[in-house]
Amino acid sequence: MLDILGEANAAALVGLLGGILLGLAARIGRFCTLGAIEDFLYSSDDRRLRMWGLAIGTAVIGTHVAMSAGLMDLGETAYLDRVWNPVATVIGGLLFGYGMALAGNCGYGALARLGGGDLRGLMIALVLGLSAYFVMSGPLAHARVWLFPVQLDAETPQGLTQLAAVWGLAPAFVGIVLGGALMALALSSREMLRSPGHIFWGVAVGLAVASGWVGTYWISVTGFEAEPIETHTFAAPIGDTIFYAMTASGNALSFSVGSVVGVVFGAFLGSLGKGHFRWEACEDPRELKRQLLGAALMGPGAILAVGCSVGQGLSAFSVLAYSAPVAFVSIFLGAKLGLRQLIVGFAPAE
Repeated sequence: MLDILGEANAAALVGLLGGILLGLAARIGRFCTLGAIEDFLYSSDDRRLRMWGLAIGTAVIGTHVAMSAGLMDLGETAYLDRVWNPVATVIGGLLFGYGMALAGNCGYGALARLGGGDLRGLMIALVLGLSAYFVMSGPLAHARVWLFPVQLDAETPQGLTQLAAVWGLAPAFVGIVLGGALMALALSSREMLRSPGHIFWGVAVGLAVASGWVGTYWISVTGFEAEPIETHTFAAPIGDTIFYAMTASGNALSFSVGSVVGVVFGAFLGSLGKGHFRWEACEDPRELKRQLLGAALMGPGAILAVGCSVGQGLSAFSVLAYSAPVAFVSIFLGAKLGLRQLIVGFAPAE
């Protein structure tokens, strides 16, 4: 296949297929970070939050089984090949979560909204992608590196799997035990067990994340060109897609571009299938201003945290990086603060 497509195009195809599944999960399965948090906090419905538990558990098991079969090398992932900076993770997670609440969705959610015809999703995605690049490699890149130095080639374990290996435990054992525990916790609810759609799409999202690792690893070790080992995340990859759209004649496709396009296309198919596709735009300038501000906060937040709600909340979890639960909690708290501001204001409760 690589002889026909080439490494870059093959990576883009892997991203595209996984992205389509994620787009379908967003539109048909209503898989959404902010929606899950909002349901949990204000609707007493934790099923969508439990979907995240299922997705994380599935991704953990799938990734670690693949590693034990020689189909994956966790040490080459962006979440484990550098020294974790807890301060950057917390600050970035809080920024991302608060911005997500202001914008009404994360980068993944914005792409899914765009696939359903909502042009507000396009504006949020554009600002998020550009603001991420602004901090990652743009004018504020030097300030970011000065404030939060990045040390690559970490010599100490940066994840539970690496730590367990020091203790002599097999990666598959660690992944199956911890991933299985998360899935069991997610399913420990009668309401959840009565919602086969939530279960199906939660598992599907986890498989999409694992497939990204396996696919890009296979391309990396099989092909002749150096391709990064990666899976789905939606902050810098949106910026990558914008950059590719402007420079395609002199640039190559990548997993990131395929993933972003796949989510939009999958969401488009899902919205058509449910009869939900319709063109929408923002009619309230104040709402648009709030959403763009939220998007502008999410981009830098994701770069500082080394991942967004999907990048840290799923992909980093799948390799059991130390940063994942810290980022997840920080994003949750930032979103909680933002939702409280929007829904009830900052006035003290009576």
